[in-house]
Amino acid sequence: MGLRGLLHLLLVLLDCWASVSAQAGATPVVTMEDLNSTEPAPTTLRPALSPRPPETSRAPRPFSGPRPTPVTDVAALCVCDLSPENCDVNCCCDPDCSSTDFSIFSACSIPVVMGDSQFCSQKAAIYSLNFTADPPQRIFKLVEQINPSIFCIHITNYKPALSFINPEVPDENNFDKLMKTSDGFSLNAESDASFTDKPDAPNSAKYEVPNSGTKVPITVQSIVFRSLNKTLTRLEDTDVLRQVLVETGQVQVCTNVVLEVKYSLTYTDAGEVVQADLSLLLGAVSSAMVPLQQKFEIYFIQQNTKPVPLSGNPGYVVGLPLAAGFQPQKGSGIIQSTNRYGQLTILRSTTEQDCLAAEGIRTPVLFGYSMQSGCKLRLTGAVTCRLVAQKVKSLLKGQGFPDYVAPFGNSRAQDVLDWVPVHFITQTSHVKDSCQLPVALAIEVKWTKYGSLLNPQAKIVNVTANLISSSFPETSSGNERTILISTAVTFVDVSAPAEAGFRARPAINARLPFNFFFPFV
Repeated sequence: MGLRGLLHLLLVLLDCWASVSAQAGATPVVTMEDLNSTEPAPTTLRPALSPRPPETSRAPRPFSGPRPTPVTDVAALCVCDLSPENCDVNCCCDPDCSSTDFSIFSACSIPVVMGDSQFCSQKAAIYSLNFTADPPQRIFKLVEQINPSIFCIHITNYKPALSFINPEVPDENNFDKLMKTSDGFSLNAESDASFTDKPDAPNSAKYEVPNSGTKVPITVQSIVFRSLNKTLTRLEDTDVLRQVLVETGQVQVCTNVVLEVKYSLTYTDAGEVVQADLSLLLGAVSSAMVPLQQKFEIYFIQQNTKPVPLSGNPGYVVGLPLAAGFQPQKGSGIIQSTNRYGQLTILRSTTEQDCLAAEGIRTPVLFGYSMQSGCKLRLTGAVTCRLVAQKVKSLLKGQGFPDYVAPFGNSRAQDVLDWVPVHFITQTSHVKDSCQLPVALAIEVKWTKYGSLLNPQAKIVNVTANLISSSFPETSSGNERTILISTAVTFVDVSAPAEAGFRARPAINARLPFNFFFPFV
């Protein structure tokens, strides 16, 4: 029995079942229109197939129905709103809560509401409580979150991916067509993504600026060709980008293979890309050189700004900031901030000496300078211990505490194995019925003199960050306590004693004949 015979038998059985169901009594069926209507369903629902008269042929459904509009307004999102038309406890984003409800909250269960963290820039709703006000009030801020990764998503230009597409239900009219489709689905004509090249489109590459209709052309700055014997030649003709395969005996040589690609993007203060440059390194590759390793780099340069000087070349220079960064995932390179003075920072002391007022005010760690700073934090019984501990920890570490520190002032970000990891240690004193609060962050940087005695270079060999916590008894309602929060940086010279070395005297290994002193000996 072939496929069409099996389909015919299946349709006969369905028609027989439909006629028997029609004689026994029809059951009302709820369609999509009934679900979308505001009127209640009149009768009880039955699962499984809905009966249909055999003489009526159902028209095939469209490829996709109406897609729901994705909710991207983070100010309207609330994950902790579980009770409709009621205020949930400690849910600061609940629209059903009033100012009276906020005054009795102990903390915000969901302090930050944001979308997908893979986007380069997105809105984030931050909720907090102001316990210094009388009565306590809720604080709402809508900030812009920036993802420092260069592999972040700028914009989602494939809108059908934001919702599911309703598949076409197979029936006797479209069964053969769906069987010929590889995966059972077809591309929708409403798709905003086009995968076909326009014949009249220009053959020049362009960089599209996110959230803007401007397209910046990519300018090829240089094309360098490297031969098999490692000699470099600058090419002026861009037509050489075509690859050519040459066979010389048993060895195959492929020319114009891309070995290195370097992008340089110039952007303004507003984050708009105004210039895109490209540099290529092409080369000749023989069959004996496979597998081939390619190299890709990208540089971001702010317009009308001067580059920050290195902290030494190669060793560190006293008074210049340390080079630091973090590794977003295993296997990737080190990501550094474009501001060298914002890579490894500590809390900066202010004249007010108020920790909450000094939040976000940082000072860079300068090589060779041991520094110490601090502030005062007033605690009341209205604030929970857990909320204060998180606040103080973020205050001491800053917005982005680095994972690695460069051993030299000119260390490259792609040489991850050469970078010195930051060992983060937490010290706590466990006391029963007490509040554990971080009170100090001590950073110890060990460095050594590297190289010759005439011109030694400073090299960092170890970095340890020690977060010290102390136990404080729980404050009763109405009482107020002031604690001191401090940070310190210490540089320790662990260089071995420099001893001048001299070349050893040569050993004379001379042998005389056995009868040299004959007849005296």
